[in-house]
Amino acid sequence: MELSDEHRALRDAVRGLLAARPDPLWPRLCKEIGVAGLAVPEQHGGAGATLLESQVVLAELGRQLTPSPMLGSAVLATQALLRAGATDLLPSLCAGERVAALLLLGDHAVSEGGRLTGEARQVLDAETADVLLVATGDALWEVAAADVTVQQCDLLDPTRPLAVVRLDDAPARRLGGDAGLLPWLRDLGCVALSAEQIGAAARAFELTHDFVRQRVQFGRTIGSFQVIQHRLAEAYLRLETATTASWTAAEALTTGSPEAPTLAAMAKVHCSEALQAIVAEMIQMHGGIAITWEHDAHRYLRRAYADAQLFGAPSVHLDRLSGTLLPT
Repeated sequence: MELSDEHRALRDAVRGLLAARPDPLWPRLCKEIGVAGLAVPEQHGGAGATLLESQVVLAELGRQLTPSPMLGSAVLATQALLRAGATDLLPSLCAGERVAALLLLGDHAVSEGGRLTGEARQVLDAETADVLLVATGDALWEVAAADVTVQQCDLLDPTRPLAVVRLDDAPARRLGGDAGLLPWLRDLGCVALSAEQIGAAARAFELTHDFVRQRVQFGRTIGSFQVIQHRLAEAYLRLETATTASWTAAEALTTGSPEAPTLAAMAKVHCSEALQAIVAEMIQMHGGIAITWEHDAHRYLRRAYADAQLFGAPSVHLDRLSGTLLPT
């Protein structure tokens, strides 16, 4: 996939800022590059771009396994607010002044008289969010942090904070609604996550490629062995096809294509499996050093397996695809 000149400029700006390692990072990304409002119209405080620009940023964050509220707040929460027609919270989110967490409750929520009961798992940024949004079927609600219970999950990937959020007759303000809100948000989550996955896969492949050109065994660099070359070629093919799947799904969501749900499921399955396979090769080709705390390989391995379960395991989306694509 070839990026446009504008996308390359955005990629380079984000990559340069990440390399500088500013602390805190998120305010700088929001103030200098405007990442939190890329896909939000200008009249609501955003940049007026599209999901494709957000994909570029997500891929760069994925490359470095950078903890940030980009996926949960800047993509899922802002797009949920736009879809529901609730725009009053957007300016502060786009400016990076506040962070939102989105709970996908769906049919598991019990709503009575403006009060919600239910439990959401694998919630992004719930412990640090200033705004809590709850998607229940075709409605979007806001609840106060003081009215919910947040419990941090046991983390396989410490760079991705996740929590279980419980609501027990919590007061909620209905922000708006839209038919098909919840499945659309799940598709958006899969597509946005796939951008992070291909970013991580690209970096894992680069680190492995560089390593095999330097590591000497039996008087030769191991990259000169044909079996290593074949395995790297297969990994590169996985990376290219996963990148195509991710961008094709993002374009479908951006244009409102009726094929968007199918392509989102394909991106989730293919990018999850590609990242796992490429990181497995990374571990194998680096040898023992890959499983030490000092090396980054194990961090990519943790991210690969944790991400595969976010927004539904690949098997869940394979079931979706079989129901859509296979004749009954």
